[in-house]
Amino acid sequence: MRGKLPIVLIVLVAIGVVVFLSSAYIVDETQQAIITQFGRPVGEPITEAGLYFRIPFIQKVNYFDKRILEWDGDADQIPTKDKRFIWVDTTARWRIKDPLKFFRSVRDEIGAQARLDDIIDAAVRDAVNGSRLIEIVRSSNRILEALESSGGEGKANTGLSHYERISRGREEIRKEIFAHASKMVEDLGIELIDVQIKRVNYVEEVRRKVYARMIAERKRAAEEYRSQGRGEQARIKGQMEKELRKIRSEAYKKAQIIKGQAEAEALRIYAEAYSQGLDFFEFTKALSAYEEGIDKHTTLILGTDHPFLKYLNGNEQ
Repeated sequence: MRGKLPIVLIVLVAIGVVVFLSSAYIVDETQQAIITQFGRPVGEPITEAGLYFRIPFIQKVNYFDKRILEWDGDADQIPTKDKRFIWVDTTARWRIKDPLKFFRSVRDEIGAQARLDDIIDAAVRDAVNGSRLIEIVRSSNRILEALESSGGEGKANTGLSHYERISRGREEIRKEIFAHASKMVEDLGIELIDVQIKRVNYVEEVRRKVYARMIAERKRAAEEYRSQGRGEQARIKGQMEKELRKIRSEAYKKAQIIKGQAEAEALRIYAEAYSQGLDFFEFTKALSAYEEGIDKHTTLILGTDHPFLKYLNGNEQ
């Protein structure tokens, strides 16, 4: 009996350890859990990290992620309000807000992804069906507003009629999809964080028409800018010519005044020179004339009494 007692104690201790390990479980910071007993939830959801216990072999721990999860749908071909078929690819982010409601409605993340496929795809389809193609492609009236602000009201009212103005754009459509889908997922214990239109592609026929329209629209916008630029260029050149003529006129006026003053001063100096030394003045002028008018190739046929030879033949009378 004494030899069997330690064995029994060892067996009891081993059973106790197994029972303890089977009943203890850990929930970390990225998890939340609910306990099910024979497939039915019992107790409140566990949302805080820590060590917890359950009834072993009867109760089961079901873990759910607390982090933000990603949903990535398949691209769908959807007709727009103006009967243009496009491919729309959507993505979303979501998280499990109520684990108990989540478990009862979709059981796990695989089931949640399937339900999100139906809900978000339906919301996207409804939004696209009620919107024109230009509203899905364009987010604002930026080109129109830029042309209006740069060209003025008169030019904007007369020259921008070929641009189509939108009342709502891609961002507004995305918000509508998000609002509609968020209401639908509340009963699933899910919180929808964000929905984005990841990509919009066109079927081949629509793609050619859209590209042609985009090119034509950009060309019209470019021509508007070029026209404005040419007008501004003409205005600047006209202003420049006007200022240049004014500068030249003022410069000519000043030059004539200075020239007149210089000539007057020269005449005054000449008059003083004539009055103070007429003979010396005549002599210097004659020498200057000789220097400028006679060289080694010059031949003069003049009489001996010609005034030009007055200082060369010694006749100073």
